[in-house]
Amino acid sequence: MDNEFLQTEEKIVRYLKTVYDPEIPVNIYDMGLIYKIDLQDDGNLVIDMTLTAPSCPAADFLVEDVTQKMRSIDEVKDVQVNIVFEPEWTKDMMSEEAKIELGFA
Repeated sequence: MDNEFLQTEEKIVRYLKTVYDPEIPVNIYDMGLIYKIDLQDDGNLVIDMTLTAPSCPAADFLVEDVTQKMRSIDEVKDVQVNIVFEPEWTKDMMSEEAKIELGFA
């Protein structure tokens, strides 16, 4: 793994931390909704993410927001966002900061 690849992965995470569910004041990364970030050598990016609930009304908004922000990263050529429900999301997946922000800590 070269330094440039790591910098790109850090940038991906930084951008993911700017995506918020409109109903939750914590970004999707700290919420634990991102299950997989797979940046391939050819610049294709695959992200597996989940939702706090299968019927989440913001699902389309979140996928679109993630897709647009990932496409704005020069090293990313194409983006595929998969919504997955395995494993099922629980509040234990949140970062400590997210738990404190939402009063779970």
